[in-house]
Amino acid sequence: MAAATLNLLNLQAGLSLGKQTQVGFPLSCISPLPKLTKFRIPLSKFKLYSASPSSISATTTVEQEQEQKQEQENEEEDEDGKFDWYSEWYAVAPVRDLDKRVPHGKRVIGIDLVVWWDPNEKSWKAFDDRCPHRLAPLSEGRIDQWGRLQCVYHGWCFNGSGQCKLIPQAPTDGPPVHTSKKACVASYPCTVQNDILWFWPNSDPQYQDILTKKQPPYIAEIDDPSYAKSMGTRDINYGYEVLVENLMDPAHVPYAHYGIMRIPTDKNRPKADREGGRHLEINVQTLDKCGFTAQQERGISKFYPPCVFYVVPKSTMNQDQPEKESEGKERRFLLIFFCIPVSPGKSRLIWSFPRNFAVWVDRIVPRWIFHIDQNLILDSDLYLLHLEEHKIMETGLTNWQKACFVPTKSDALVIAFRKWLKKYSGGQVDWRMKFDGSLPPTPPREQLMDRYWSHVVNCSSCSAAYKGLNIAEPVLQIVSVILLGVAAVTKQGALTTFQRSALFMSALICFAVSKWLSRFIYKNFHYHDYNHALK
Repeated sequence: MAAATLNLLNLQAGLSLGKQTQVGFPLSCISPLPKLTKFRIPLSKFKLYSASPSSISATTTVEQEQEQKQEQENEEEDEDGKFDWYSEWYAVAPVRDLDKRVPHGKRVIGIDLVVWWDPNEKSWKAFDDRCPHRLAPLSEGRIDQWGRLQCVYHGWCFNGSGQCKLIPQAPTDGPPVHTSKKACVASYPCTVQNDILWFWPNSDPQYQDILTKKQPPYIAEIDDPSYAKSMGTRDINYGYEVLVENLMDPAHVPYAHYGIMRIPTDKNRPKADREGGRHLEINVQTLDKCGFTAQQERGISKFYPPCVFYVVPKSTMNQDQPEKESEGKERRFLLIFFCIPVSPGKSRLIWSFPRNFAVWVDRIVPRWIFHIDQNLILDSDLYLLHLEEHKIMETGLTNWQKACFVPTKSDALVIAFRKWLKKYSGGQVDWRMKFDGSLPPTPPREQLMDRYWSHVVNCSSCSAAYKGLNIAEPVLQIVSVILLGVAAVTKQGALTTFQRSALFMSALICFAVSKWLSRFIYKNFHYHDYNHALK
């Protein structure tokens, strides 16, 4: 039983963030998302930018062909038009990680939001995070006794529609200045779907009923009670573009996450090196403004802009432990990523891994246990991706395909994403002139890879564990001192030699555990470095 539990824990943590395992599932396990099948560009056009392994032998020819292909792609007429980043739903945060007692500040696609629970309407609200009075952040406010969002700078209060209901400084016998439109807060449409809060980045009144016309992409397995669904979130110090292409790149896993993620082996396909690198066959089948799909050796993947990228493993069944037909249930597993643009050089990832087997593991093991390894996976390539983004910016966002040499099919998804981004959005997210286009400077590694502010404070499970462990650490030290005191002051003969030795040993163990716990807290809830050269 212990071995089985360990294997399931390794499966839960190891499969995180793109890991391929030896468990396989059919492709029919995911419900179709809205507009996922409406593609207009035939496969023949994708072949213009799909790399082939045979092209590696002639570097000069490959570069010339890539330039020609790029010119041809630039000349193609864009029948679909540009992608409108402000006419889409965006994931904000898992609902389970939002405290209904307090307002939360979130930034999405350059918009500062305050997300709060309206107890009167029994629903979540998303407002512009600034009070109309003096632009103080409402996310630093509170929810008052009447269920209104209150700015703590001067006490202005707003209802669930954004209307100002109280200006304490206004005279009671004077004009009702709180009813002015200038006293209102911009309210954005929002909804809860798949246990995630989504918002629409346009507060114009014409979009208040947008949910009846267009809904966020829906994945049935996340809501299916027969599925376990590990979910987590992390703010990341590199941009949306790098986040998406990194998740679409299975070839980096044996190297960037070496020693963390177990790579499945294939006896018929020898490894190229100790890490397990080998040829990967990835073929993008369709691409248009609504995203693209790809066929891989181990399943299919789909990008549904702007947020959703998912992978459905196919042929990863462990041959040593075939599934019994008598069980009457197919094992299904999905890798689902919600990629959120925050600002240039900043992004947010929400992940969910629904599966219909070993469901009991999630019911007895707290989420923070799984998040330890999942955060380590993110940290193991965070620093190099942050630096990579700065190098991409130096070359120019529109010059990505000229600056990067991508001759193999393992990069097909990354190439497709960069092509989609360039064709439908000029190579980058539309920030609507909110930023000057420059990236934030590179901070020290401890700050860049800090887990506390990027994850722990935003995760209800990790936050509770952090508080509990920080209480346990001094308690163990106090117990250690008490045990030593008891052993020291007890009169000779009142305790046997064995009892006195036991007290000293217990005190020593408590002190050692407290020191270990201190290191464990720092390493898993604050900062864990990863040195690739020593792996």
